[in-house]
Amino acid sequence: MNAPQPLFIGQDEAWQEWTSAISSDRMHHAWLLSGPRGLGKRVFARAAAAELVKEPGSPIPDPKKHPDILILDHPPKDEKEALKRAEGKAYETKRNVTVDQIRTMQSRITTKPTLGDRRAIIIDPADDMEKSAVNALLKSLEEPPAGTFFLLIAHQPGRLLPTIRSRCRVLRFAPLTAADLDAVLQRDTPQADADTRKNAIAAAHGSAGGALSFVEQDLGALYDLMRRILRDGDRSFALRGAFAEAIGRRPTREKLFATLDLARSSLAAELTDSRRERQLRVIEAHGALTRLAAQAPTYNFDPGLLVMEIGGLLASAAMPTESA
Repeated sequence: MNAPQPLFIGQDEAWQEWTSAISSDRMHHAWLLSGPRGLGKRVFARAAAAELVKEPGSPIPDPKKHPDILILDHPPKDEKEALKRAEGKAYETKRNVTVDQIRTMQSRITTKPTLGDRRAIIIDPADDMEKSAVNALLKSLEEPPAGTFFLLIAHQPGRLLPTIRSRCRVLRFAPLTAADLDAVLQRDTPQADADTRKNAIAAAHGSAGGALSFVEQDLGALYDLMRRILRDGDRSFALRGAFAEAIGRRPTREKLFATLDLARSSLAAELTDSRRERQLRVIEAHGALTRLAAQAPTYNFDPGLLVMEIGGLLASAAMPTESA
């Protein structure tokens, strides 16, 4: 089966593995798409589902409109946010994929697929399911209906129960090369000049999502300040003040989240430092930033205080003069 490459860049090996499995006699019923955020798992899952349900001789269907592709992602936070989604506006989501979503899906898959012989269920991300949702899903993975295939996106597969992981075939996603990242940026952010793309690629560490956020959220000045804080510390708080000024008084939620991701990525790059004390500082600061990033979508943080906390954690990882 020589399926055409869909509209994503990179992950050629994963796509070949998926299309080879579709054409085989024994297609595994559950797949775990595993890898850090920003590697293209969401786009891949939708393209993979479309390839799975496509009928011979027919064009690739739209995964958002096909009746045999069910996508379970974070639902709107409340009725007000649900109305925004219905109107095509930006909306806030719940923190988890809920058990009600899983049960609704399970009631759907008791019947045969609508248009063909196959149905795809995408859970995005599976590592954000409620505990009760995980337990409910396990029943479907243990006894999958004929023709139903699951694609579980997992940014942190270790958060999933071993009983879930053991029932899935793992499809691993690797960081993109610099050339692939540059191709993504040239395609999706044609306004970015060569220097901006170069900095975005350096900051993203193989993440297409990170590189795109760098350009779209104009994070260049923040990235420079992060590197200075990590290199020199900030005993006088001057760099943290410049950091807060660079992000602005009323940054959007998207820019705040992108800044958190960039800070974590910048810290992770510092682990190449061979000094043991420095590594411990970086690990501790990275853990604190990860917890902060997990809380940010559900807590109404004051942007100014959040930015100063990010700067403080970066400064705490500097050597040898700074201690937060």
